[in-house]
Amino acid sequence: MNIGDKVRMVHGREEGIISRFLPGNQVEIEIEDGFRIPVLRQEVVVVSPMEAQRLAKPPVKEEPRSRSSAASTPSRATGVFAQKGIYLAFVPINDREFTVHVINNTDWLLPFTFTASHEGRYTGLGAGVLSPRASQKMTDLLIKDFESWPTFDLQALFHKEGSFEAKEPFQKRLKCRAQSFYKRKQQVPVLLKEAYVYQLDEEGGDSPKAQAPLSAQELREKMLTAEPTPAPATKGGGVKSVVDLHIEKIRPDYARLSKAEILEAQLLVFEQQLEQAIASGMDEITFIHGVGNGVLRAELHRRLSRHQNVDFFKDAQKEKFGYGATLVKIK
Repeated sequence: MNIGDKVRMVHGREEGIISRFLPGNQVEIEIEDGFRIPVLRQEVVVVSPMEAQRLAKPPVKEEPRSRSSAASTPSRATGVFAQKGIYLAFVPINDREFTVHVINNTDWLLPFTFTASHEGRYTGLGAGVLSPRASQKMTDLLIKDFESWPTFDLQALFHKEGSFEAKEPFQKRLKCRAQSFYKRKQQVPVLLKEAYVYQLDEEGGDSPKAQAPLSAQELREKMLTAEPTPAPATKGGGVKSVVDLHIEKIRPDYARLSKAEILEAQLLVFEQQLEQAIASGMDEITFIHGVGNGVLRAELHRRLSRHQNVDFFKDAQKEKFGYGATLVKIK
C-alpha cells in the first residue's frame, strides 16, 4: 500500500486515492470532489489496475454536433461569449491544508502551464487544456507554511473552434500575502465552494485619463522631475513598475480638489499600487511623488517604514527619474 494507490472501503462503497499516511495506523484518502478522510488501514483494500479498469464507468457518448454548434459558446441563452474569468482558488480541506485549483470560467479553451518559483528555483505543478467552465487541481499547501508559499505563474493561450479574433497569450504571476489573502473568501465559480479566490484576468485600471492644465507649482515640479521611460511590468501581469503620483495623472478633475483631498487621492493610489505589486510577486516598484513641499514624500516614507512586506526603500536614481521619486524593494 503506497501513496497514490487507488483503494476502496471494506465496509462501504467509497473509493479514493491514498494521499498520505497518518499516525495510529491510519491513511488519508482523497475521495470525490477533493475531500479527504482518515481511515484505518485495515478498513481499505487496494484496487488492482485490472479491477479498476473493469469497474470503470463507460464514457458517456456525446451526440455528434455540427461544426456550427461546436463553434457556439456555452452562453447560448444570451449569445455572449465570456472573455474573462480566469481564477486561482485556494480551497480549505480542513483547518491545516488547502488545495490549489486553476479555474476557467470563460468560454475559451485554455491550453496552459502552471509553475511555482521559490528563491530562483522553478517547479512545474501542472499543464494541460482547460475546457470552458472547468477547473483543475494543481497542488496542496499547508497553512503553517504560508510565509514560504511560492510565487505562482500561470501562462495560457486562448482558443475556440471556428473563426475568432486572435488574443494575446496570457501570463500572470501571483504571490499570496497574509494581509489580503484572508479578505478573499467567497464562493468559487465552477467549483461552487467557499474558498480564497484571486481573479487573475482582472482589469488593472490603467486606462489613460484626460490631461488638465498645470498650475505654476506643478509646472515647477515637472521641470525638476525627468520624464521616466515607461518600464514594462513583466513580473506583475499588468501592474505598473513605475507609478506617477502627480495628481493630474490620477484625477482629471483635480483643479476643484482641496489640498487634503489631493493628498488623500495620491495616498489611495499609492496603497493600491503597492498592494498589487506585492500580490503579483514583483521585486520592486518606484513611486514618483515630485518635490513640492515634501508632505507626500514624508507620508509615503512613514507608511513604507511600517509595512511588513517592504524590505527597504530609498530615493530613486536621479539620472533616470529626476528629483522626487522613491524606489521600494519588496520582500
